[in-house]
Amino acid sequence: MDNQLIPFEGKEIRKMWYNEEWYFSVVDVIGFLTDSEKPSQYWHNMKKRDNQLSPICLKLKLVGQDGRARPSDCANTEGMFRIIMSVPSPKAEPLKLWLASVGKQAIEEAENPELMTERQAALYRAKGYTEEWIGRRIQTIETRRALTDEWKGRGVKENQEYSILTAVIAKGTFGLTPSEHKEIKGLERQNLRDHMTPLELIFTALGEEVTRQLAVKDNAQGFNENFDAASEGGRMAGKSMDMLESTKRLKVVSSDNFLGLKGNTDREALLPEE
Repeated sequence: MDNQLIPFEGKEIRKMWYNEEWYFSVVDVIGFLTDSEKPSQYWHNMKKRDNQLSPICLKLKLVGQDGRARPSDCANTEGMFRIIMSVPSPKAEPLKLWLASVGKQAIEEAENPELMTERQAALYRAKGYTEEWIGRRIQTIETRRALTDEWKGRGVKENQEYSILTAVIAKGTFGLTPSEHKEIKGLERQNLRDHMTPLELIFTALGEEVTRQLAVKDNAQGFNENFDAASEGGRMAGKSMDMLESTKRLKVVSSDNFLGLKGNTDREALLPEE
């Protein structure tokens, strides 16, 4: 998953996979190190005192507590070590060890992608999901990753354009945008896909896989051509869903969610893919 919210010693640190490595929220790390009530201001003052800190960071869109994605200062592991060294805190050493372990894990997963799948499955298993559901969910993660890799290679811009195309596929498939789907399930900032039923996951994966194959077949380049592929991919998945519902009298879109499972009642570890 590109975006994650991860617990560390009672705090939550946001991170994003970007350019083949993890980037971490500087404000979240500052908040952990200093226990400041205003970590953003603390970080602002640090940058004013040391003009070498700003170039370390990139502005990446991270989801805040209100569920909205905003540009935030982020640094990779190397840059974060530099920032940590500038903050006098007894918490620095355990944080350094944690960052090193995260970096090691990323290298291991790059060399052996199956490790990432196994770790994702273990996370869901710990939350209380069934093995059947986990299998479906892992499939959607792999399908989604293949699609976003395709978009990236075809000139689609990350974040906003990804979100628009994802909404187009979802609208064509379910007749609902992701935000509308979340309302039906009574979700706020939770990851929609972590609350989908197996059937919802199947049709989500179908819409995205058809979109990917259409983009390859038509050699779609840029946002507009991939928008057309997304529209068609969603429409074809929607037709399949309609056929299932009409012939088998099954309702695919459901208000069911997994809020009652362990770890799913508050801020979840996995951020929205949509």
